Amino acid sequence: MQLTFWDPSCPKKTGRLLSLLSSAVESENRGEGRELAESDFASTFRLLTVFAYGTYADYLAEARNLPPLTEAQKNKLRHLSVVTLAAKVKCIPYAVLLEALALRNVRQLEDLVIEAVYADVLRGSLDQRHQRLEVDYSIGRDIQRQDLSAIARTLQEWCVGCEVVLSGIEEQVSRANQHKEQQLGLKQQIESEVANLKKTIKVTTAAAAAATSQDPEQHLTELREPAPGTNQRQPSKKASKGKGLRGSAKIWSKSN
Repeated sequence: MQLTFWDPSCPKKTGRLLSLLSSAVESENRGEGRELAESDFASTFRLLTVFAYGTYADYLAEARNLPPLTEAQKNKLRHLSVVTLAAKVKCIPYAVLLEALALRNVRQLEDLVIEAVYADVLRGSLDQRHQRLEVDYSIGRDIQRQDLSAIARTLQEWCVGCEVVLSGIEEQVSRANQHKEQQLGLKQQIESEVANLKKTIKVTTAAAAAATSQDPEQHLTELREPAPGTNQRQPSKKASKGKGLRGSAKIWSKSN
């Protein structure tokens, strides 16, 4: 673990302390940091844990019992404090940041956030209109032993959520397959009905064409010949009747 928060202007005896503190956080998680916490370096060890887990507000609460920090160290601890807030909420109001970081005005706050962005501690944007910091990404911080149960619970909830989503996806896939099969069956039924209708139309058209394709001379003969059962001598009777009337008229005139 790189202890970049340490002031290089410290005395030479702090070199040994740096080698001891390089694994202090890991030792504390394994239950091996008790001796260091009770030694002459207890205040420095506590300062290390603040940088590892705590916030700038934690440092201010114990500032009397901790080594003093330079402005660069304070700014770094403030950056880590913003990371802690970003882990809880992605839109952090300026008022919350000003109180948590013990800054006097918005200009200092925005400069600090811009510095953290350039240091790749977090990524986001400053919404000056709504006076808030919108965080898209932030680095992770060290965890303590008491945080493991909460992390395990969160991971368990995430796994349950993934199983629910997976079950929902499988159900939707099943429904989609059923709908596809129904559509294919309907398509085949429609195609079969269309094929049968085409066959029926073809047969009907062929029968109609066969019924209308007869010999033209035979058709004319049928038109000329009278229908059977009709009286063909009616014109001759009329003619003989007319002649009889004229002959009787002649006889009548001679007798007179």
